[in-house]
Amino acid sequence: MSLDNATKKGGKFINPIPTNAGGFGKLLPILWEYMNNKAEVVPKIPLGPFNTDISIYKKLPVSGLRITWIGHSSLLIEIDGTCILTDPVWSERASFSSSIGPKRFFEPPLQLSELPPLDAVLISHDHYDHLDENTIKHFAGTKTQFFCSLGVSKYLEKWGINDNYITQVDWGDSVMIGNCVLTATPARHFSGRGIFNRNETLWSSFVIKGPKHNIFFGADSGWFPGFKGIGDTFGPFDLTMLEIGAYSKNWPDIHMGPDHAANAHLALNGKLMMPIHWGTFNLALHPWDEPIEKLLQFAKERKIKLFIPEPGKPTEVKTALNSEWWVQQ
Repeated sequence: MSLDNATKKGGKFINPIPTNAGGFGKLLPILWEYMNNKAEVVPKIPLGPFNTDISIYKKLPVSGLRITWIGHSSLLIEIDGTCILTDPVWSERASFSSSIGPKRFFEPPLQLSELPPLDAVLISHDHYDHLDENTIKHFAGTKTQFFCSLGVSKYLEKWGINDNYITQVDWGDSVMIGNCVLTATPARHFSGRGIFNRNETLWSSFVIKGPKHNIFFGADSGWFPGFKGIGDTFGPFDLTMLEIGAYSKNWPDIHMGPDHAANAHLALNGKLMMPIHWGTFNLALHPWDEPIEKLLQFAKERKIKLFIPEPGKPTEVKTALNSEWWVQQ
């Protein structure tokens, strides 16, 4: 696969293939559906609390690869001696406001102050459920290294991160984090934190390759043929982390849902698949647990091995795992 840099048209980044990201034309249909939706989009029975035994971080994972799922797309990844935090969102809401917008289903299982020493914080794009101002400000004044898609640095700098500790990456760029190679790869999505600044910053997925392990962090993306190209070039992957939530007929190009996510895992040549971007915020009209229940069926049909750890539980990536943490009695 030839990894071309991202391109712009009229000052806006564009997707690898033509993409409808919704917009004003979908506003009325979406509002109508929200008003008439009867699905359980928020758990009736509160989830959690989940807690992290932080003493585990005092020892490196025996296997070399350990994941702690904070929720949504926030993961603490320990890979071959390197520690990376992805798209950290600790705030109560994924929103521009602390009083309105999607609210967490459960509290973060550990405090920011309890995180082990980080080699990097990785930011895939600038949406509120991936780039959280209050969380970023926790790292202001520290020497924490940030790696982000093109253009996202302006937010990091505004919130107190020194530009000396920020590395921006374009699709196809590779950089070293500890003893791992991070490569930014294409995704099919969009960006913007307001009505008038869409696609001024880039969105990316990432390959993280260590001496022993090779993993893929998909962040947000709709289905596109580029997954096979990434798999052919950088795979096979010990673990793919792919979004399965927040899908709708009104935005089929920019989120995959469990069906296309399963296909993406196969196209990427993945060994284990970890579903992310679900079970944490209400961002769509489907029942909150529908993505995982559907994925279980697709995985069974397509012989996909899943890795589904409990939120906040540091879990070594060795074999298929289903914690069934969301099942409510």
